[in-house]
Amino acid sequence: MKRIRHYLSLVKFSHTIFAMPFALIGFFMGVMQAEQNSPLNGWQKTKEYFSNHGEVFLFIVICMVTARSAAMAFNRYLDREFDAKNPRTAIREIPKGIISPSSALRFTIANSIVFMWSAWMINISCFLLSPIALLVILGYSYTKRFTPLCHLILGLGLSLAPTGAFIAVTEHVSAAVICLSAAVIGWVSGFDIIYALQDDEFDIKQGLYSIPSFFGRKNALFISRCLHAATAVFLISVGLLQGMHFVYFIGLVIYVGLLIYQQSIVKVNDLSKVNIAFMTSNGAASIAFAYFTIMDLVYFG
Repeated sequence: MKRIRHYLSLVKFSHTIFAMPFALIGFFMGVMQAEQNSPLNGWQKTKEYFSNHGEVFLFIVICMVTARSAAMAFNRYLDREFDAKNPRTAIREIPKGIISPSSALRFTIANSIVFMWSAWMINISCFLLSPIALLVILGYSYTKRFTPLCHLILGLGLSLAPTGAFIAVTEHVSAAVICLSAAVIGWVSGFDIIYALQDDEFDIKQGLYSIPSFFGRKNALFISRCLHAATAVFLISVGLLQGMHFVYFIGLVIYVGLLIYQQSIVKVNDLSKVNIAFMTSNGAASIAFAYFTIMDLVYFG
């Protein structure tokens, strides 16, 4: 049991709360799309879909968890030497010797295999796209070595969650789900820039790239705010393209309010509230937005 807790800590399993809600939104958008010709209402469509294809939902969850676990474990494996030098990250499992590098790599490979198997169990489209998804989410770990745009690659990796869930149900994409994924890119990139403010001096010394280390803290915060503003625009587009109702827009107002809140509590010369902005605010934002969006889809779809 203790060993399991160590691996859950290695991959920051609690941070699944960021991407999982958007995967669920993509899934329910897909269900409404797949059942659009049904005379049933949204709730009845949902029950009908789960009655006939409930296993798809299970494999989507498995794909989500294993893909993210593989990405996080590989990131910890690849960054182990940097983590050991950084006082903030020296307490992580690999630098402390709790989990060996080889074990972390085996964990990455195992999760990648389960991810591809789960994609195969969903449909052929998901299986054929699964290596591309792995390339993006595993490749992100290299990007901080040569580009400050690494935050956008992280955002791209998490943005695959709603699109992948939608494809799992429909085997195609829609303009609305593309806008949803674009919103995730802006959201994740924006809050990852805030998180990276903590390591800007360390990154400069080690020759690593990030937007804070490359452009400075003031400019980094401005870029983060622009990305979050773009997120709001994309989510408004989702609502219009998907034909959402007032419930969705209530969730959107709450979500944007929490983005504004996290931007307001982080200052150039005061990073004491970064963790509140990163974990608490983003976790609450994603859950609240997903709740109102899914309720709108299910009861008004």
